[in-house]
Amino acid sequence: MSLISSSEDLASVCQRFATSAFVTVDTEFLRETTFWPKVCVIQVASDDEAIAIDALAEGLDLAPFFDLMANPAVVKVFHAARQDIEIVWNLAKIVPAPLFDTQVAAMVCGFGEQVAYGELAQAICKVTLDKSSRFTDWSRRPLSDAQIVYALADVTYLRDIYRHLQAKLEKSGRLAWLADEMRTLTSPATYEQEPELAWERFKHRARKPRDLAILMDLAAWREREAQSRDVPRSRILKDDVMIEVAQAAPRTAEALGNLRAFPRGMEKAKSGIDILAAIERGLARDPKTLPRLSKEKRGSSGGATVELLKVLLRQVSERHGVAAKMVATVDDLEAIAADDAADVPALHGWRRELFGLKALELKHGRLALTVERGKVVTLEWQETAVTS
Repeated sequence: MSLISSSEDLASVCQRFATSAFVTVDTEFLRETTFWPKVCVIQVASDDEAIAIDALAEGLDLAPFFDLMANPAVVKVFHAARQDIEIVWNLAKIVPAPLFDTQVAAMVCGFGEQVAYGELAQAICKVTLDKSSRFTDWSRRPLSDAQIVYALADVTYLRDIYRHLQAKLEKSGRLAWLADEMRTLTSPATYEQEPELAWERFKHRARKPRDLAILMDLAAWREREAQSRDVPRSRILKDDVMIEVAQAAPRTAEALGNLRAFPRGMEKAKSGIDILAAIERGLARDPKTLPRLSKEKRGSSGGATVELLKVLLRQVSERHGVAAKMVATVDDLEAIAADDAADVPALHGWRRELFGLKALELKHGRLALTVERGKVVTLEWQETAVTS
């Protein structure tokens, strides 16, 4: 089996890989009990060979692998790259580039949203992957032959998937569409876990500005605690409890402890003191400095516009064979419904040409949606012509 566990062997194979036009990469990691992912195995393949790196091997220096990830002459191919890249970033502060994410490429090529690796292997390589080792404990040693075979399959078939999608993108002229997404994935800001931005996971759950103000400080506290102790956020305080605390805004240990979902006794510990301090900081925030909360209500004219935009998005996506999520998000649609000049991806670049301009026309009554032979089509009022 192609298992690498020594620094010398890793340096040698990475030197060979550095001469390749591309390498496929995947990782096996654990994260159930930690904040930071614990990488256990790293798989890399070129056209000529495939290896699994025992990342937990004693004395192993991963520097040659990180050098390969930073090599500008070698394209790094991942499937659903974000978590794998996060691992590399956390360990070496390197974002692999140039980058090709086959999941994103598949969305551009019309395979649907967030298509799984196994689905692409079946559709493109005509193989059914053995997933019996999917939930194995990758931290246990020694690794079994079955584990290594499973791990290598995640990079060997990825080679043909990459070539197929790359050729399809070139033929359709959509490589630039993919480039937009790769810029986000290769930005260090995507992987920096800034405690001050942790509140964003709650931005759709805050009912009032005061709730949001408290959540901003409470979430930052929890993020710092989770990172410093290397435990999941929920081990510090669960999301639902965070919401309850923000809405109740208790200012004493007794009031904090009386909350239904709050962990018993925690109000008397240092964490309770820290939580109360975070609440006070939140309450002291100037409301004028807070991010805006969406006030749109279901059933409003804005909500109706969003629903129509969703239908248009689906029609455009199906017509052009691209996943709707690649074109616009629900947040994009809500922003467009509220503002013609909203600074959202759907109103820039290829997305604007494909969907954004039509969205604005629909919003202002210059475009209509109708059904012909069971399919939604658009009707341009100015041209009085139906386009499918």
